[in-house]
Amino acid sequence: QVQLVESGGGLVQPGGSLRLSCAASGSVFGYAMGWYRQAPGEQRDLVAVITGGGSTNYADSVKGRFTISRDNAKNTVYLQMNSLQPEDTAVYYCYAGYGERIVRYWGQGTQVTVSS
Repeated sequence: QVQLVESGGGLVQPGGSLRLSCAASGSVFGYAMGWYRQAPGEQRDLVAVITGGGSTNYADSVKGRFTISRDNAKNTVYLQMNSLQPEDTAVYYCYAGYGERIVRYWGQGTQVTVSS
């Protein structure tokens, strides 16, 4: 069993930056890792994903602003979020799984609030 623990969320002003981290308690070798987000009353949507080989994919709404990376030695995935906007406000969930849609493990979520 793998546990995913997120950190780095918080309150930031529009235009600001945050870096989310997600540390896995065990090996996530062979899994894609990434981030979904869910705003109140909305469905949970994919934000970004990175494969074990380093291939990445992003939601159109975050391309050019967010960067996903992973450190396989530390079993950790990161999400650097720049130029944050109020519409980025959501709970961000880390996951490990097969590709973008088959989730094997979820993190507990971390709140990101973008507000002045």
